[in-house]
Amino acid sequence: MAAGGPDRSTARRKRLLLAGLLAVVGLILLLLGLTVANGAVAGVEVVLALLLLIGSYAIQYAARRDTLYREGRRR
Repeated sequence: MAAGGPDRSTARRKRLLLAGLLAVVGLILLLLGLTVANGAVAGVEVVLALLLLIGSYAIQYAARRDTLYREGRRR
């Protein structure tokens, strides 16, 4: 098997799927917090949405960095 093997590829795909789900949930919460919710609930939803979006970005960044360094080692 190659150094990157199928296990690493599967883990990367799972991380990217998780990041996508976090981003979708974060965007939905952000829209609800900015349009429908009132008062403290709106503030909590917006803060939670921002945390989910930042978490999604961090997971995507880590997956991309892992791919970049893995390809760099192969050359």
